[in-house]
Amino acid sequence: MRDMFSLDTHKILVDSTENHRRMTQFAEQYVQGALGRIELFKGERPLFETHNIEQEIARALQPRVNLNFGSYLIIESTEAMTTIDVNTGGFVGARNFDETIFRTNLEACHTIARELRLRNLGGIIIIDFIDMAQEVHREAVLQELAKALSFDRTRVTLNGFTSLGLVELTRKRSRENLSQILCEPCPSCQGRGRLKTPQTVCYEIQREIVREARRYDVQAFRILAAPNVIDLFLDEESQSLAMLIDFIGKPISLAVETAYTQEQYDIVLL
Repeated sequence: MRDMFSLDTHKILVDSTENHRRMTQFAEQYVQGALGRIELFKGERPLFETHNIEQEIARALQPRVNLNFGSYLIIESTEAMTTIDVNTGGFVGARNFDETIFRTNLEACHTIARELRLRNLGGIIIIDFIDMAQEVHREAVLQELAKALSFDRTRVTLNGFTSLGLVELTRKRSRENLSQILCEPCPSCQGRGRLKTPQTVCYEIQREIVREARRYDVQAFRILAAPNVIDLFLDEESQSLAMLIDFIGKPISLAVETAYTQEQYDIVLL
């Protein structure tokens, strides 16, 4: 309430009696302008459902943000920086392509500023606007972005276009961003956002079996892996598996482990 309230705030809704009491006490001491705008929500439906908050949260966790007429943004955050890519999509302007690009970039400015606040993205932020041929368009987009960022209560430094045509800015990190608060790294991909294909895993398994066959004198090998990896060994990679068996001179059996993720496997020495 201290960080987000402004005179433009019409009302603050809270659906907890206890939190309503605490917020009122806090406002009396620190944010007196908000005192008369705190309301206890008593609707028939839940507060988040009434105001479609769940859908807004879901959209704020997605990398793609749709603009008008088919254009969109792609927002990707890493430990080092956040990158924002502006794309026209299927948007074709009524006049010419330069005008289409200019209008798309102008619209993107306000959406980018909103998403930075909504997702609470901080640190170094690089924006890849669609390339503009005219310098006057580049300057207008920069001014529009500065105007949109002026509503941000967190300190933002706009450094303008770089030599590569990218816009660089920094936004002070005040707390964890929305994704860090609501999400945790995927146990299957360890936060990479990508999984190795079943075929890649098959090849890894075969290379490891070759290494193990050279190190240990065993009777046989058994592969424990996810269903789709085992299915690949039985179908498309059956010939390479047969060649591997001939190469090492030891039988290899397969076993499905339904609890395994796509990248997880074990090789049992028999």
